[in-house]
Amino acid sequence: MEPGMDTEADNDVFLPDGSAGIPNQFLHELPSYQSLVRRKPSTYGTMDSRRSTRQKRSLSRGLSQIEATEAELSTPPREFAFSMQEKRRLRDQQLIYSQQTRGWTLWKDNTRNFSKKFNHDTSAFLKNLWLWRSNIHDIEGKFGTGIGSYFSFLRFVVLLNFVIFLLMFCFTTLPLVISKMDVFNSSEIVSSSVETECSKYSPPSRVLKYFYTNIVDLLSGTGFLEVTYLFYGFYTIDSVTVYNFKYKLPLAYVLVTILYLLLSIFWIVKRAVEGFKRSLVHDEERFQSFCNKIFAGWDFCIKDQYYARLKHSTLLHELQTDLAEERLRHKKQKRTQRETITIYSLRIFLNIIVTAVLGGCFYAIYLATAYSQDNSNAMSTQQDDGLSLLVEYLPSIVITIANFITPIIFENIVRYEDYSPGFEIRFTLIRCVFVRLASIAVLLVSLWNKIATCSLKACPTCGYNHVDYPCWETRVGQEMYKLMIFDFLIILAVITFVEFPRKLLVMNWSWKPLQWWGQQEFEIPQNVLELVYGQTICWIGAFYSPLLPAIATIKYFIIFYVKKITLMENCRPPTRPFRASSSKFFFLVILLIGLILACVPVGIGIAQINSSKACGPFINYNTSWQVIPDTVETFPEGLKKTIYVLSSESFAVPFFMVSCLVMFYFIALAGAHKKVVEQLQEQLAMESRDKMFLIRRLAEAHSIHMLHHHGK
Repeated sequence: MEPGMDTEADNDVFLPDGSAGIPNQFLHELPSYQSLVRRKPSTYGTMDSRRSTRQKRSLSRGLSQIEATEAELSTPPREFAFSMQEKRRLRDQQLIYSQQTRGWTLWKDNTRNFSKKFNHDTSAFLKNLWLWRSNIHDIEGKFGTGIGSYFSFLRFVVLLNFVIFLLMFCFTTLPLVISKMDVFNSSEIVSSSVETECSKYSPPSRVLKYFYTNIVDLLSGTGFLEVTYLFYGFYTIDSVTVYNFKYKLPLAYVLVTILYLLLSIFWIVKRAVEGFKRSLVHDEERFQSFCNKIFAGWDFCIKDQYYARLKHSTLLHELQTDLAEERLRHKKQKRTQRETITIYSLRIFLNIIVTAVLGGCFYAIYLATAYSQDNSNAMSTQQDDGLSLLVEYLPSIVITIANFITPIIFENIVRYEDYSPGFEIRFTLIRCVFVRLASIAVLLVSLWNKIATCSLKACPTCGYNHVDYPCWETRVGQEMYKLMIFDFLIILAVITFVEFPRKLLVMNWSWKPLQWWGQQEFEIPQNVLELVYGQTICWIGAFYSPLLPAIATIKYFIIFYVKKITLMENCRPPTRPFRASSSKFFFLVILLIGLILACVPVGIGIAQINSSKACGPFINYNTSWQVIPDTVETFPEGLKKTIYVLSSESFAVPFFMVSCLVMFYFIALAGAHKKVVEQLQEQLAMESRDKMFLIRRLAEAHSIHMLHHHGK
């Protein structure tokens, strides 16, 4: 013990606030006191300052209790962390208070209580109405929360697409439907272009010809589908007049596109922040996670035996995940320097193989897109529908093959890189999502290279290749439509012709290669990639095909049940369980990356590439974005100046600086909160050590007492 530390001010560290006590040498032997003595005063303050702080805290606590009496009287006792005796005392006080209150105070308290009860019952009722709530609980109970997080993610994508469909339908498709029905006055767009070459466009007739031709048109988006509400080129009205209100479709078309992109960003970021908070809580301390699951993980409100088994299975899967990650962590700590060098050298070599695979995939997609665009028109004139369909779908086929092969390659490669199960899934997802999203980027770059480049004299006048692409927006929409349909067909084909036969062969044949192949395991990275890939296509194609979100909603609604059936019937539980808390956050981050990628081609198509002069609502505009400044010009002078100031650099630079300051403030605040949390965790650890110390001393005292008793 250091000299000078045994004072009354030091002893009251271990006494209740506001009480005095006699110095006790035994208290100075506690681990928490020894740790406090060894700390630097500059970091944690002196003993006197800590004592004064405790006295101030005790005084403020007493004042807060006096001020909070009225709030306690209006709050149910179950909301407080009190003992049963204190809750009974509070309930008696509330009863006396309710008998004494009259008039306005009584009505206010009753209204507050009714409002709280109504909000609680409403939230519970809405939770019961959640889409696929019971289905996802069944999946979590049988296969763990990790696979359940995939189906929750799928539900979010369905709801997101449905909201985007409602926006596009209400603001773009519905006005066109109303104008076609002659319910209100509407004006068709008349081209003001003096260049007749740019406005030549002969859409196919809507007459149904042969059955196989209709099937080809249905799969490729051509023929009769090209002149329907599905594609951009059919939206040819300028405005709809409802009484005295003039609704301009071109302006609404651009604004609703910006709206659904901003809504998607906000919704994804909001859910990602919630998932990030949960992942911080779950991943901060492993020992705390074990204790929470073992001692506080059970829900004692469960009465049904079926749901009890589901909860038991869920806790079992979570504990298996924690133990698997803990084993890998210990294994990593015991690595020698030679083993570390070996594993890093192997990782470098495997990443070189991954880079070569990515380069080969991108080059194949570029060649397939160039060949398809160069030969699709020639094939369509030869009346060979099968070959024409194959050529049109060639980019989609190559992209699908690349998306099917690369995850298998990456999943086998990552097993030799010795990562934890959670990081293994995230790293595989990053690689595969790069393949999928970059393949879409390669397709669009090669397609727009064909659209914006031509060797004819009229090309500089029109600004795009009007000979091969008279309505290029519809052509881009058809490519996105084909990718969406082909992706859906491939998912169904893999489940029907690969996973079901594989299960039958493994279950009914005892051939050793088949038994080594084993039953299908539900691959979460590949399934998440399918969702991100399809949703990115939907975001890009919604501008060029306004009803594409409706197709995506139906597609993923069907996929949910198909995936559930194949999970329950064909798949076995994962051999390497993983944590759902971090996976939900990471899934949304990957989806956000897909959204950012989708914003780039949509923004370029709206703001830079010249709009078609032969179809669509922007015939009389150089670009689709031009409708925004033209509309602003019609505003009153004051409003117009305000908009110009808000969109100028003189406003953007100060706004950016203020945003950075606010961001730095919140970063500093988060750092301070994290430091406080660390101190509280250390205090909890010290209290546990004090308890162990006291138990050990009691055991020693008991053993001494027993020896003394036997000696007598």
